[in-house]
This record gives sequence, C-alpha cells and structure tokens, in this order.
Amino acid sequence: MRVMEVREAGAPLVLAEREISEPGPGEVRIEVAACGICHSDAFVKYAGYPGLELPRVPGHEVAGTIDAVGEGVSVWKIGDRVGVGWHGGHCFQCQACRRGHFINCANAKITGISHDGGYGEYMISPWEAVARLPDDIDFVNAGPLLCAGVTTYNSLRNSGARPGDTVAIQGIGGLGHLAVQYAHKMGFRTVALSRGADKEALARELGASAYIDTEAQRSGKALAALGGADLILATAPNAAAISALPAGLKPRGKLMLVAAPQGKLEVSAVRLLSGKQIHGWSSGTAVDSEDTLEFSVLADVRPRIETFPLEQANEAFELMMTNKARFRAVLTIAERS
Repeated sequence: MRVMEVREAGAPLVLAEREISEPGPGEVRIEVAACGICHSDAFVKYAGYPGLELPRVPGHEVAGTIDAVGEGVSVWKIGDRVGVGWHGGHCFQCQACRRGHFINCANAKITGISHDGGYGEYMISPWEAVARLPDDIDFVNAGPLLCAGVTTYNSLRNSGARPGDTVAIQGIGGLGHLAVQYAHKMGFRTVALSRGADKEALARELGASAYIDTEAQRSGKALAALGGADLILATAPNAAAISALPAGLKPRGKLMLVAAPQGKLEVSAVRLLSGKQIHGWSSGTAVDSEDTLEFSVLADVRPRIETFPLEQANEAFELMMTNKARFRAVLTIAERS
C-alpha cells in the first residue's frame, strides 16, 4: 500500500510503500477512501507530541470501508462504511472509563499519533474508535466532520445553550464555518465574528443572523451592543482575540474553547464575578461522531472542502497551515470517494 509518512521532524512527508498489515485482536482494517487534513496533524509533522515515534502516518479524519476484522470484534463486519476521528481508542479499565468518560481515558490512543492514521490506502484501528457513516453522506464530506464537525457540534450540544439563545462563533475557518451552520440549525440566534468585512456574506450564507468585523469593532463591546451572548464558541486559536470575548458575554454566559492558542489568555477576574464561565471542550468519541454525522445529514450541514490526491499531501498540508484552504483540505485516496 502507499502511504505519506513523516520520517523526520519538520521535513516534508514522504510517499512510501508498505506491506498491508493484518488487524490484531480487537482491531479492524479500513480501506481508506478519504482523509481530511487537520491543523493538529502538525503534532506529527513537527514531532511535537510527547511520546510520538517516527516514522508515522498522520491523519485522524478518516473515512472508508472495513475490509478485515480482527479476533473478538463482533460489532463491525467487512463492507461497513466507517470513519475514525482524533479519539483513537480507550482502555475501558481506568477510572474515567469506568465512569463512562472515554474521552478522558488515562490510556487513550490518538489516531495518527499513537498509531498510523489515514494518510494511506489502509489503516488499522481499535474497534471502539470506529464510527458508522450514514448512507447519505459521501466519504470526502464525512472526513472533516469526524474532527472539526464533532468538535463543534458536540461542544454546542453540551454547552447548556437553548434554542433562541444568542450564540457567537469566533472565527470563520475550518472549525468556525461548521460551527455557524450547526448553531443556526440548532435554533440559536447565531452571531459570527471574524476579521474583515469580506467574510460577512459567507457568514450570513452559512446561517449567521449578525456579523461582527473584529478589525472594525471591539468584539466584546460589539457583542454587548447586540444584548450580549449566552455562549461564545472560540474556534480560532488567537489568544488576544479570545481574551477580548468575555466582555461580550451576558451575566452567567459561557465562553467555550475548542481552539488552543499558544499564547496566554488574559481575562479580568472582575468580569467573571457575575457568573460568567470559561470552559474547554475536546472533540468526542466514536458515538459522538455518529451523532454528528446523523445530525449533519438531517440538517444538511456540510464542510466546504478542497480535495487533493494522496501524493499531494505536502501541498494540502501547507495550504491548511497558512490558512489558505477554504476551508478543509481532504485527501482523496480511492476513486469511490
């Protein structure tokens, strides 16, 4: 099989040929049809994740078909249309798993980091990391929903916001363009925040009822002028931009982070005394991915994507890293995708 692998930190991915592995007990093999490229793949490209071993095949937005099943696996069969996201498996035995919090597993695996991911024609995955794809979505659209999609949908549905509440989405990029669609389809009064007046038409097309140009206005003050937000979902990893957001929350409003800026957040403690909260959210497990996909089909939510063949993974990765992809880059690995 062909794969694109990272051999040295920071070096270009290398097109390589490998033997096709057989799944072990508790594992399945997936014939990959498409794999999205995520900003978090930089952890592999630059060897920035603790314990990462090279060479490694990145990719955690994987969509394809099961073509082999390991011993002890009964939930999946050959021919099932499936996907795999960031959460790459859990131990079922640690304290978090015993409480059902699989996303917080002390021994959690990460697809494309703990084991090889989807930048290749086949991949092996633990059975519990696999999500079933609805028949009404194709592989190239499903890929980004297994990371950017589940992260935004799952955070919104667990935020405590109710239909009719004002929900602001900071950033109209790979995560934000999906978050605006989900927020609108969930019945929230959706406000989009981004830099530049040129994003307004797109934001309204995606479902925003109001748009704030953060180059022309202070985001917190502009949100407050609209009555304040019950929830702000921060999807763009800009520490300064996120630090300005609590001023736009209603009392007892919540700022939810799904982006991880490198810089420090600076927040006035006084602003929090009215009951405002700052909350983080990770992506989700395979079942959360299934819920995301089902809702996306029901509500007609789709990512905006650009597609590339497997051997152009370096070019696609660079477009993603420089924020030039509109809005998700997807590797198309099999013709059926």
